[in-house]
Amino acid sequence: MKKVFWLISAIVLCAALLISFSACSNSKSNDPAIAENTSDTSAAEAVSNTDAATKPGQGKSVYFAGPLFNQAEKDFNLKLAKVLEENGYEVFLPQRDGIEAALLEGKSEEELVEMIFALDAGEVKKADIIFMNLDGRVPDEGACVELGIEYGSGKRCYGFKTDTRSVELGMDLNPMISGCMTKIFKIFDGDQLIEDIKQYLANNEL
Repeated sequence: MKKVFWLISAIVLCAALLISFSACSNSKSNDPAIAENTSDTSAAEAVSNTDAATKPGQGKSVYFAGPLFNQAEKDFNLKLAKVLEENGYEVFLPQRDGIEAALLEGKSEEELVEMIFALDAGEVKKADIIFMNLDGRVPDEGACVELGIEYGSGKRCYGFKTDTRSVELGMDLNPMISGCMTKIFKIFDGDQLIEDIKQYLANNEL
C-alpha cells in the first residue's frame, strides 16, 4: 500500500513540475521585452550578413604596388590599403605583408633578390587586381614590373596619382603605363583622392 502511495505522489509531483515549466516557457515567449530583444538581435544579424554579402570586393584579392621607401609613402599606402579592405578586398601590401627584415639579415645579394622576387611576383600572379601608386618623378621601377606581370596575365589594373610632375610631352604618365590601366584616380590632393576612391568603391567593383 505504501508503494502505491509513493508512486502516486511521484506522478503528481512530476505533473506539477511539467505544468510549472510549461507556464514559465509561455510567459517568456509572451514577454514583450524578450520578444523585442530577440527581434532586434535577428535584425542586427540580418543587417550584418547583408553588409558582408554586398561588399563589392568580397572574395577578391588585390596586390598593392608602389614605392615604400619613406614614412610618408608607407603611411599613404596604408591608408589606401585600409580603404580597400573596408570594402571587402583582401590586400597584399609588401611593406606590411612581405618578408620580415629579420629573415633578410645575413643574406647575400643573390639570396635577397631570389627571396623578394619570388614572394612579390608570386603574390602578383595570385592577385585578381593590381592597385598601383603612380607617384614619383617616374613610377617606381619594381611596381612597373609588377604592373607588367599583372597586365600580361589579363588581370584588371588600377592606379592612383597625386604627384604633379610629368614624364614626357606634357603627359602625366608614360603611355606604356597608363595604357595598362583600367582606371586611374588622379587628384593632386591626397585626402581628396582617398575620399574619391571611397565614393567610387561604394558604387563600383574594381
